[in-house]
Amino acid sequence: MNTAEEMKRGSSRRPLNRRARVFVAGRHGLVGSAVCRHLAREEFTDVVGPGSAQLDLRDRRAVFDWFASARPDVVVLAAARVGGIKANATRPVDFLSDNLRIQVNVLDAALRHRVERLLFLGSSCIYPKFAPQPIREEALLTGPLEPTNEAYAVAKIAGILQVQAVRRQHGLPWICAMPTNLYGPGDNFHPEHSHVLPSLIRRFHQARETGAGRVVNWGSGTARREFLHVDDLARACLCLLEHYDGDEPVNVGTGEDMTIREAAELVAKVVGYDGAVEWDTDQPDGTPRKMLDVSRLRALGWSPRIPLYEGLTRTYAWYREHLAAGLPRE
Repeated sequence: MNTAEEMKRGSSRRPLNRRARVFVAGRHGLVGSAVCRHLAREEFTDVVGPGSAQLDLRDRRAVFDWFASARPDVVVLAAARVGGIKANATRPVDFLSDNLRIQVNVLDAALRHRVERLLFLGSSCIYPKFAPQPIREEALLTGPLEPTNEAYAVAKIAGILQVQAVRRQHGLPWICAMPTNLYGPGDNFHPEHSHVLPSLIRRFHQARETGAGRVVNWGSGTARREFLHVDDLARACLCLLEHYDGDEPVNVGTGEDMTIREAAELVAKVVGYDGAVEWDTDQPDGTPRKMLDVSRLRALGWSPRIPLYEGLTRTYAWYREHLAAGLPRE
């Protein structure tokens, strides 16, 4: 049965050839490095992905030249400019422009070379700010976005629409996945650019090391978030590449959430900080709740394996190890 027939009939895919050349765009980032680790465990033998110093994905000519030379069979598009609520709110042009260029260049080059399997990774921030909970994939484009990360979300939505357009116009079975809030080894702990969990880890660790009597966090702490270990996402990526072929994006999460205040308490416990925790309510909370409906992915046989406390413990150990090794703190 050919690919077009499979798409019409909704049949499952065949497993990937472990000798196929897999291009992981963004392989040195949080998600890309996790995908590479999982592919290695699954005995893939030809995983490629030059770093940004070797290949600037914003440079269209360079991207097309690289594809012409490397000729990957599979693409996982995990490269993106990412950051927490402060970075998104204060530098929207960077998040919009860089992500649009990265996506368009990689997707266009992959189309020119007829890459058979491609997975585009978006984000749960693509959904409306007040989407019904848990958020189903069908909620996309049904309401206004959260203003603090609107530019990033618009770029990711454009990527989804481009993948869907390629499916319609060219018949290639490309797919999209929308992960929830991620954390894990290799995360960004920058004081201004990090997401909520690495930001909390860094803040509580520094307070414990310096003997600070209090830690002040942004917002009220009442917003609710869902957290997924990046190694669980990597497993989901391979699951989708091998078993999913559909137009709609697929949510990747745990189906459980907690308040930011509860997350802060858990991080403080992992770090061993026992001082006061205060909340700066003059700062924004962002989307009040953002929990994904993950029934579509669970129907394919995937489920998360790493409990939050265990994952945070591993992530904090990674953070301490890399600080001790004298690597950059941010």
